[in-house]
Amino acid sequence: MITAAPRADHSPGTAPGADRALESARRVLRIEADAIAALIPRLDQRFLDAVNLILACPGRVVVSGIGKSGHIARKIASTLASTGTPAFFVHSAEASHGDLGMIMRDDVLVALSNSGESDELLAIIPLIKRRGAKLIAITGNADSTLAREADAHLDAAVESEACPLNLAPTASTTAAIALGDALAVALLEARGFNADDFARYHPGGELGRKLLTHVEDVMRKGGEIPSVSDDSSLSDALLEMSRKRMGMTAVVNEDRHVAGIFTDGDLRRALERVSDIRAVRVADIMTRHAKTIAPERLAVEAVELMERHKVNQLLVVSDAGQLVGALNMHDLFRSKVI
Repeated sequence: MITAAPRADHSPGTAPGADRALESARRVLRIEADAIAALIPRLDQRFLDAVNLILACPGRVVVSGIGKSGHIARKIASTLASTGTPAFFVHSAEASHGDLGMIMRDDVLVALSNSGESDELLAIIPLIKRRGAKLIAITGNADSTLAREADAHLDAAVESEACPLNLAPTASTTAAIALGDALAVALLEARGFNADDFARYHPGGELGRKLLTHVEDVMRKGGEIPSVSDDSSLSDALLEMSRKRMGMTAVVNEDRHVAGIFTDGDLRRALERVSDIRAVRVADIMTRHAKTIAPERLAVEAVELMERHKVNQLLVVSDAGQLVGALNMHDLFRSKVI
C-alpha cells in the first residue's frame, strides 16, 4: 500500500512510490485539463450548427457509441434529457440487431467515436441517412468517415491520452464528455430552461426536495402558529411561546396583520433593561420589523433568508400581510430541505 507523508514532513520515511503516484495523478489532471481548454477555440459555426439541428428537431436526440464512447454517450443522453432536450441512448452494436427501429426520420443521432471509424457506427449511418434523420458526430479525427458524413461535426481531438502508453481512453473521453455538457447547457439556455423546469425533471431525492418544496408545505399552520394580540401582556406571550415550542411568537393586530415578532432574544434584552417585566406589554419590547416570507416561495428561499439575516424563525404572511403560518430552521431540517 502506498501512503503519503504529512505535508510538512519531508523526511526519508515517505513510502517508496508515493511521490511517483502523486506526480502521476497530477500529470493526468494537467493533461485532461489541457485537453478541455484546447476545445474552447474550436467552438465555432460547427457547434452552432449542432445546436440548431437539435433545436429544430421535431423528434428526439438519440446518442450512440460503443466501448468507452458508449459510456460517454449514455451520460450525454442523460444530461440532455434532464435539461429539457428529449434524448435517449442506443448502443451502436445493438442498433444493427433491431434497436435501429428506435431512430425515426424526425430524430437527430449524436454519434461518438474517437477514431471516427467504429465499424458498428459506420454500419448504421447509411440507414440513418436513408430515413432522413440528421447526424451529429463527436470524434477525435476530423478527417474520419464519421466526421465527413455528419451534418455537424464536433472536434474532440486531444494531443495525447493521459495514459503513459497513450492507449487507454482518458483525455479523449474527458474531452468528449465536456463537449456533450457544453452542448446540453447551450441548448438549456436557448430553450429558456429554468429552475422550475429542472424541478419537474428531478422530482426525487435531494434535488426534488429542494426544488419542489414550498414554504406552505413545511410551515406551521392553524393552531400550531404561535401568535398573540398586540395588546397582550408579556406573560401571555411567554405562555404562548412555551405552548407552541418555536422560541418565538408572532404579534398581530385584530385583523391578524403582523405587527411584530417576540423571540427569546427579545426577552433576554428586555430583562437587561426593564425592572418590572410584569407590567410590560409584549408590543413594547417586540421586534417590529419581523422577517417574513410568502407561502408560495420555495423552502430553499426561506433557508437563504434565515441565513442572510441570521434568524432561526420566519413568519409566513399572505399578500395582504396577514399571518398564515410560521417556520423555523428545525422545520426545514425535518423536511430535509437542508
